[in-house]
Amino acid sequence: MATHPSEIATTEPVLPIAPDPAWEAEVKRVMGMVPDWMRRIAPSPWLRQVCLDFSTYRFDALPQRMTDIGFMVTSQENSCRYCYGLSRAMMRLLGYSDELITRIERDVQLAELDPRERVFIGFCRNLARSNPRPSRAARLELLQLGFSPLEVAEMAFMVADHSFGNRITTFLAVPPEASVEKMADSWLGKLMRPLIAKQLRKRPPPRNAPPRDAATLSPIARTLEGLPAAGMFQDALDAAFASPNISLRTKLLMFGVIARSLECPFCEAEVVQRLAQQGMPQAQVRASLESLADAQLDPMEEPLLAWARDTVRYQTLDIQKRTHALRERIGAERTLEAIGVAALANATVRLAMLLE
Repeated sequence: MATHPSEIATTEPVLPIAPDPAWEAEVKRVMGMVPDWMRRIAPSPWLRQVCLDFSTYRFDALPQRMTDIGFMVTSQENSCRYCYGLSRAMMRLLGYSDELITRIERDVQLAELDPRERVFIGFCRNLARSNPRPSRAARLELLQLGFSPLEVAEMAFMVADHSFGNRITTFLAVPPEASVEKMADSWLGKLMRPLIAKQLRKRPPPRNAPPRDAATLSPIARTLEGLPAAGMFQDALDAAFASPNISLRTKLLMFGVIARSLECPFCEAEVVQRLAQQGMPQAQVRASLESLADAQLDPMEEPLLAWARDTVRYQTLDIQKRTHALRERIGAERTLEAIGVAALANATVRLAMLLE
């Protein structure tokens, strides 16, 4: 685990910026700016909408301080050069001391944090890392410390949300937000921190969609009932599976490979059941998850199962090189879709710890 963004080596971007004036206008309307990575995902309608929804989700159950810290801790654990650098700079601009940031990064016992915050940080680290995923006991510990079930659910969603974004920007090898990082280090940034923090703390009206009927939610999305994230997460799953650039069979197998790598029997069983509905015998599904191969896959999709396994735990430079190679083999369109599917699968399986 890197203890500073500069320790994370990266390649050149995997995909180029794809200009789309209408999309960029929408992003600017919602976010107030158009980040580099939002331009690189523009060719995928479903992925760009999920990314916009996830990145602008308003966390209301958890205190703001915890969501600030959780973003940095999750990004650090996932070795995301873009998100780790951005979250660290944002914390400094929000007024967190360099000493506090450094001690959190180095996972040092922090006297200035209360017991709830210390356990929260440990939970975020462990769920982001998922080696292994936190058990039911970890959730019970949070409840015993006074967190409500809704706060614990939002906590797990927060880590899943950031883990999703971390993988999108990491697998695309998105360049850092150099201007923001530079501002946090500059004398002007230090001088204007109170004003900048005030602006950053201005919360826009929530964009969260109306609640969905519980009957339309999958078991994993239902773990978020009571939060706008429930419907939003289900919308993301529905959109990912409906997109035609990679076959449904391949996407389900990618989910299954990631579920098996993260030792989630619930998610693996769900994949087996859905593939059985598609006519794939259970024994054949399990054999494919074991061998990372399926004779019925389109030749252009054959490499996706092995690549999906590599997205669970990775060295940043290595996974980016593998993703460059994937793009050369299957093309930019399928690669972008694969990145979105793998990122969402990793988020889903982490969120599924709430079912244990």
